[in-house]
Amino acid sequence: MSTPIALPYRIGRIAWFALIALQLVWHGWLARPEHLPTWLVLGVTVVPLLVPLTALPDLRRALLWVGILGLFYFCHGVAEAWSAPTEKWLALAEIGLTLLLIVALGAGVKRRKPQG
Repeated sequence: MSTPIALPYRIGRIAWFALIALQLVWHGWLARPEHLPTWLVLGVTVVPLLVPLTALPDLRRALLWVGILGLFYFCHGVAEAWSAPTEKWLALAEIGLTLLLIVALGAGVKRRKPQG
């Protein structure tokens, strides 16, 4: 019988998969790129989020990798929200998901009791 997954890690996993779905919908359907092939943009935005799936048996390690990658997606969301008014709501969703992911990872960290 497997051990139950802590709530912060469940929230982190949901945010991770929602971020993948957002990238697919954003760049593959709602706001397709004008000057680059769609497959290239999807490759750059989705594939990095799929790589941590290789570490999925250890959810904490997979989410650590996603949290590190999340910093890139946070920066991308801020840049898009600032520069592309028509895609601002998608960028704000990206920012929200990355913040949720990072906060969930921070909440899932086990704190050591001070020795003294």
